[in-house]
Amino acid sequence: MGRPSGWWRGKSTPAKVETYTRWSFHFFALLEAISIGLPVFGNMPAARSWAVFLLVCGHSVCCAVAASRALDWTRGTREQPRGTLLALAASTCVTAVVGAVLSGTPWHPASDGEFLVASSLLVGVTAFGTGTVALGTRDRRRMTYVVLGAAAGAGALSLPLGFPGPAAPVTALLVLLTAGFLTFTAAFSVWLLNAVYELDAARETRARLAVAEERLRFGRDLHDVMGRNLAVIALKSELAVQLARRGRSEAMDQMTEVQRIARESQREVREVVRGYRDADLANELAGSQGVLTAAGIDCAITGTAAELPAQVQSALGWVVREATTNVLRHGNARKCALSLRVTRELVTLTVENDGVPREAGPGPGPDGGSGPRRGSGLVGLRERLEEVDGVLRAGASGGVFRLTAEVPLRPSPDTRADTPGKPARGSDEAPRESSVPPVPHPMREATP
Repeated sequence: MGRPSGWWRGKSTPAKVETYTRWSFHFFALLEAISIGLPVFGNMPAARSWAVFLLVCGHSVCCAVAASRALDWTRGTREQPRGTLLALAASTCVTAVVGAVLSGTPWHPASDGEFLVASSLLVGVTAFGTGTVALGTRDRRRMTYVVLGAAAGAGALSLPLGFPGPAAPVTALLVLLTAGFLTFTAAFSVWLLNAVYELDAARETRARLAVAEERLRFGRDLHDVMGRNLAVIALKSELAVQLARRGRSEAMDQMTEVQRIARESQREVREVVRGYRDADLANELAGSQGVLTAAGIDCAITGTAAELPAQVQSALGWVVREATTNVLRHGNARKCALSLRVTRELVTLTVENDGVPREAGPGPGPDGGSGPRRGSGLVGLRERLEEVDGVLRAGASGGVFRLTAEVPLRPSPDTRADTPGKPARGSDEAPRESSVPPVPHPMREATP
């Protein structure tokens, strides 16, 4: 069985706000039972005291049920609870009238204490009931009409219930103020809850747009890499066919060139898929701070990426990008800190956040410690860091998830170049634009 703190931490921010709002309405119902129901004891006979107390408690339960259903309606999870609201309105009238009659009316000569209890019953029950009924209307004009009608009704009822004449306008004014305050509180709480859900939906939409933009970028890069190569392969294949039909020996040379271009294209596609393009660490840090801040996460960055080798910046840039994605996608972080520490021989990047994912319980982590389950993102980062002799550690401890990447500033010789004839990643040598030769026209080349 999970701990209450784990149950609360497992909720998203909108779900937490909704839970808080719902229980606030329930607290108002409990407040009614305590502030109106308990004072009746000691001011009237025990039998009538218990009767009034049970009446008030029953009305409080009705208010709690109606508030919960009205909140579900405002969230769009159920239809408007008209029957419940009408039942609450009837219960409010019955409780206020019967409670006042039992407390002290012309039928029951009232002492000063009983008259005070009767007044508080009429005003309090009407105010709490009106605030709850107004919650189920959603329209501001209707809310105003409900409050004004309740105030006028309470003032009118005070006269036949035996209240003094001057007490009628005072009763109406008290109901107007208390019911208006409760109605405003309920309306503001619902507005705030809806605003939080809308912000969460906007953040999710922004994340989807970012994914779509990344897909478009990947498609554009793939088109840039493969578009010309495929066109060259098609033309050279056509040229080889024309030469072969004429018995020319150059047909074999053209097909050999097609094979070479196909292998080169395969290598270039693999580089695109693996993210061969260098990621600038400074830009990634700035972008990460902007994205996290926009998502409502307090982000702090310490350290600078100036004058770091290009291959180190590329590897750590991908770490920042993946870590930012995980902070947004997993857990429910409120704070995130990115720290870059550079020594003469080692660069250390640390990303910490307080949004520990629910699956990040104790267990074997990537380095044998405590951490989350291994995912493809961390595996990919580890592969990137291994290319520059770096290491990656990730784990949760004390309610904080920490991702640490360490890259030496002097990589081993075998990481300076992936293949013979290919410059090392991040080296000063300019990358080759393409090894594909100019494309001859197939018909001119095939002419004897």
